Amino acid sequence: MLDIFEQLALAAGREVMRVFHAGCAVDRKSDSSPVTEADRESEKIILAGLRAAFPEIPCVAEEEAAAGVMPTDLGDAFFLVDPLDGTKEFVNRRTDFTVNIALVRHGVPEVGVVFAPCTGRFFSGRPGRAEALEIDGDYQIVGRRPISVRTAAAPLAVVASRSHNTPETEAYIRDLGAAEIVSVGSSLKFCLLASAEADVYPRFGRTMEWDTAAGDAVLRAAGGTTRTLDGKPLAYGKRDQADDEDFANPHFIATGRFEPARAPTGSGVKSLGK
Repeated sequence: MLDIFEQLALAAGREVMRVFHAGCAVDRKSDSSPVTEADRESEKIILAGLRAAFPEIPCVAEEEAAAGVMPTDLGDAFFLVDPLDGTKEFVNRRTDFTVNIALVRHGVPEVGVVFAPCTGRFFSGRPGRAEALEIDGDYQIVGRRPISVRTAAAPLAVVASRSHNTPETEAYIRDLGAAEIVSVGSSLKFCLLASAEADVYPRFGRTMEWDTAAGDAVLRAAGGTTRTLDGKPLAYGKRDQADDEDFANPHFIATGRFEPARAPTGSGVKSLGK
């Protein structure tokens, strides 16, 4: 399954980059979020491949969901697909948008891939093993190495959203004390934790399950955790929620080997990136 995920992500990434270089119109969905030809074509490639290889497993994909296409029964396992996470980054000609594919089983993201086609960064995860993949110019995998989270030490490296920062996030970072802030878009935030490049990713803004599942799978495979504010693991397959729509996530904090309650303290914040 992971091999199929990787090949589909590469094929979708190639199409995303074709549109990126050619240029395209930007449409708006009902929630006013942007959508492009790259989102739609990437999703077509991924869903066709998943449904051919695993016809018995339901698929939940961002653009189909926006169009009201949703499986009636998720069963014990289903796929979550975000064909272009970071559409705002894509539209603004930034580089850290990603293709995301994940398998969720019993509410847990078990297998996932995150591919950033503009930079070539590629991460994959399955239970007990996470990897960083090396990609050549022909979208072929030419190398891979295992990755794992690191034990946090001061100053903490905190990853934050470039496009969706909130006052709550800023307050949380201040409460951590001394920290380096790495600003990056899309699900790469999870992968920076998984590859021992950062320690904490607090998210106090809105996300959907397809935004987080693949990166979360990589992080968990690398030894990290993603928990809601009450300390419970972030769960997937959330439907019929009393206070939100299907597949919407609550606020969460993703970490490597780090307990938020025992955060190192200090003063000052050093900012990295834009």
